[in-house]
Amino acid sequence: AFLCPAARVLLCVRVVCLRGVFAVRSSSKMKRGKKTEEAAAADGENDSGSASAKKPKKTKEPEAPILYEDPPDKMTSKDGRSANMKITSWNVDGLRAWVKKGGLDWVREEAPDVLCLQETKCAEKDLPAEITSMPEYPHKYWAVSDDKEGYSGVAMLSKTEPLKVTYGIGKEEHDKEGRVITAEFPTFFLVTAYVPNASRGLVRLDYRKTWDVDFQAYLTELDVQKPLVLCGDLNVAHQEIDLKNPKGNKKNAGFTPEEREGFSQLLAAGFVDSFRELYPEQANAYTFWTYMMNSRAKNVGWRLDYFLLSSSLVPGLCDSKIRNKAMGSDHCPITLHLAV
Repeated sequence: AFLCPAARVLLCVRVVCLRGVFAVRSSSKMKRGKKTEEAAAADGENDSGSASAKKPKKTKEPEAPILYEDPPDKMTSKDGRSANMKITSWNVDGLRAWVKKGGLDWVREEAPDVLCLQETKCAEKDLPAEITSMPEYPHKYWAVSDDKEGYSGVAMLSKTEPLKVTYGIGKEEHDKEGRVITAEFPTFFLVTAYVPNASRGLVRLDYRKTWDVDFQAYLTELDVQKPLVLCGDLNVAHQEIDLKNPKGNKKNAGFTPEEREGFSQLLAAGFVDSFRELYPEQANAYTFWTYMMNSRAKNVGWRLDYFLLSSSLVPGLCDSKIRNKAMGSDHCPITLHLAV
């Protein structure tokens, strides 16, 4: 249709006005949208920034080791008697090295009436003069391995002379390894023993089971004559409380069901674990730590060293100590206070 000039002008003005309106509205929307995006981006920066930014990994701090503090010595028995016999037992893991590490200095401070040592690994001809000439212990007894030099071996050093001293348990297959010394005193027998280890891969487990039966029979025969104290490295952690990692060691030497049962049978025969008698719930109390993996500092250990008593001696039990601060071996010494 034909439009006059005036109408054309009016139409152009309307179109321009409409464009302006749309432009303003569009611009307003864009601004609002931009602000919304910016706000979302700002919020997202806080959220996604905290989520996406890599947090420094929290390094798990190693657990502080739970150590055992040996309490003050109790010098009175349950029946009111004062301790008059002090016995110390220590697996020295090589007598000559132990002497060089100052083991005898500690012994002089502890000053037991009788000192029992296990795993001396030393032929009698090679014994260090520092120990053979000790005036504090004029009565010294040594058992060594006949088969292998530098293997096994036990010793007993006493301030007073025993009535009688014997070696072994009367069975050749066991006695050739120098594992037992028995001293008879007026009111009791003292037996020190280094019990055979079932060894890596449990290659000696069957032998160990035979030993347990024969050794129990030997102790029972003694007990008929006179009550006894058995001390030494018995190479078994009896219960789960007696080692740091029971779950991982059930198939390892020292914690197999067979070895633990052998110890249970010994207790059932009338002998008492003196430490557990006094401290039945005490955990983290160990006497052996492997040299590997800083085990001693972490207190990842085993209780392998014991004083067992005939039940008739228990009323005179004063204290059973774990001297875990004494160094010089992969075992620490243990001390018994007894009223006899």
